[in-house]
Amino acid sequence: MRYEKIALIGIGNIMFHDEGLGAYLVKYIEENYEVHPNLTIVEGGTLGFTLMTYYQEYDKIIVVGTGSKEGAVGTISSENSAEVISNKSATRKTANEVEITMMIEICSFHEDMGEVQLITMVPEDIIEVKNGLTDAVLRYMPKLVEATLEELRISGIELKKKTSTLVTFESIVEGYANPKVNYNEMASVIS
Repeated sequence: MRYEKIALIGIGNIMFHDEGLGAYLVKYIEENYEVHPNLTIVEGGTLGFTLMTYYQEYDKIIVVGTGSKEGAVGTISSENSAEVISNKSATRKTANEVEITMMIEICSFHEDMGEVQLITMVPEDIIEVKNGLTDAVLRYMPKLVEATLEELRISGIELKKKTSTLVTFESIVEGYANPKVNYNEMASVIS
């Protein structure tokens, strides 16, 4: 199916190790793939309910983050909004999962809610306060990228890789953990 406006939202708190995998994933896609006019990429982090406007303003919303479903580290699940609502008591154990479920329930009362697809991956550690991904989750991130690109393809968006050098997950995580300010760019923006 083809959609006019699609939002790809990566959620999770980068301060809690693997919890930030959704944020890292959307940054990876943004850095390594060409911009598509029908796609808006959002690093949703911990924005929670403020993301609700995307559910109402976009035709399709793909949300990527950690999940608490049973399975080995790296297990990927994909659910539409009806599946998310019907399975909420069995699988919603994290704050992000509860917020997403509640947003879908609230928005479903309105006729203008877009189609929501939730893609999650089982993390290894979302407790330790540490920027980064565990080695186990890092190994499975390419699988998560492929699952996300496949959902975009199903939705009518084929992303093309940029011809420049690949930006790795390790460098993206490093950039989040140790942000650098380019004062020359700031000065030109301020002027």
